[in-house]
Amino acid sequence: MRTQCNQESFQFHPLARRRIQGRFDGGTITSDAGGLLLREAEKRTGIMARFAACFTDHRDPERIEHTVKELVAQRVYALALGYEDLNDHDQLRHDPLLAVLAEKPDPSGESRARERDQGKALAGKSTLNRLELTGEVVSEEERYKKIAMEEAAVDRMLVEVFLEAHELAPAEIILDLDATDDAVHGNQEGRFFHGYYGHYCYLPLYIFCGEHLLCARLRPSNIDASAGGLEEVERIVAEIRQTWPEVKITLRGDSGFCREELMSWCETHRVDYVLGLAKNQRLKAEIAPELEQAAAEYAATGQAARVFKEFTYQTRQSWSRARRVVAKAEHLEKGSNPRFVVTSLSPQAWEARRLYEELYCARGEMENRIKEQLSLFADRTSTAFLRSNQVRLYFSSVAYLLMQALRRLGLEGTELARAQCDTLRLKLLKIGAQVRVTVRRVWVSLAEGYAYTGLFAQVYAQLRALPLRC
Repeated sequence: MRTQCNQESFQFHPLARRRIQGRFDGGTITSDAGGLLLREAEKRTGIMARFAACFTDHRDPERIEHTVKELVAQRVYALALGYEDLNDHDQLRHDPLLAVLAEKPDPSGESRARERDQGKALAGKSTLNRLELTGEVVSEEERYKKIAMEEAAVDRMLVEVFLEAHELAPAEIILDLDATDDAVHGNQEGRFFHGYYGHYCYLPLYIFCGEHLLCARLRPSNIDASAGGLEEVERIVAEIRQTWPEVKITLRGDSGFCREELMSWCETHRVDYVLGLAKNQRLKAEIAPELEQAAAEYAATGQAARVFKEFTYQTRQSWSRARRVVAKAEHLEKGSNPRFVVTSLSPQAWEARRLYEELYCARGEMENRIKEQLSLFADRTSTAFLRSNQVRLYFSSVAYLLMQALRRLGLEGTELARAQCDTLRLKLLKIGAQVRVTVRRVWVSLAEGYAYTGLFAQVYAQLRALPLRC
């Protein structure tokens, strides 16, 4: 049977003698009812309210229908739910469930001032676009772009959320630094060709502590990977120590961050480090016997062989002092594979093999955190300006904070306790439901065929048991 469809009806392949016909006439049905769990997490963390407080609204209060907090919430929740494009909001503005998440007092939109807007509770793409494109300073002549974001306030908020996630000060924390490529396909401000990645891109800097995001800085790609890293670390460490003055802090990063200025700063500010060290002929000569030993072990067993050695090393020009280096002399099927790290940690605290295998290699988990940023569209940096693309990166970062809060507060002890954001979205947030708005209630009738009702109930119970944030 040839399928025929038009704007009103869709004829699908029949089931035996039954015709299958589809229409978009189901009424107020949402596909994102699980977002209510995100809202419960927000009520216990205040992430959205604090992010909204980082914006200054220069609009005439008498002429606005969408507050900054509502606009921010609409955009962040949409990213968490999988809607990356502002164009999506011209249809999403009809969704009463998203309006509930954004705290719109009238989720049906029937009380909108203009008749043409009635039934559309939320903002459209044009209004949200102005939110992103407002400059750092709003001039008196500006007509539309009047909601300015303060970057420093957002940076402080990321660290504050991390600090408040701990009831007690930890004895020790590890800050992971990493840079990644954010490919661009237009003529965006600050985009350059990067020889290592082989395309035009930005080079954002991320700093995490475990699953907690502390910094997301968009940068042009014609710079060293460590550029600006010291300033970010200095700012974050100072803010952490205001709350936790005695906490032990260790920096961890690949060889792109092994720079004299960062290491010397750590050594004078009670911060330890373990950083990758790019190999050179001097370093390989230092472990030549160990490389031969590893090759002999591989030849005898056919299995990868590792031999560790530590020694004191100083570059001829760039380093101000000699430092401890841990070397891994490894032989694989493809041949010799030496690796080096430099550290301020003592042999008594971390012997060579344990430092490399347990401490340094654990930084690989940060790759999963960066993948989560991409699943929340942190690479959607397609505006013409570096600042507005940074604003977009912040929105994705706050969407991550919200998803991470849901995982931390609601999913502990469940099968999804360590699931990534895209898995949480698929299994926990994407739930079909009918929404009915009455004078006293918003009724959300979730799909009876949803496969994870037990998990949903468990997450709901764990969130509801936590105190609300005042």
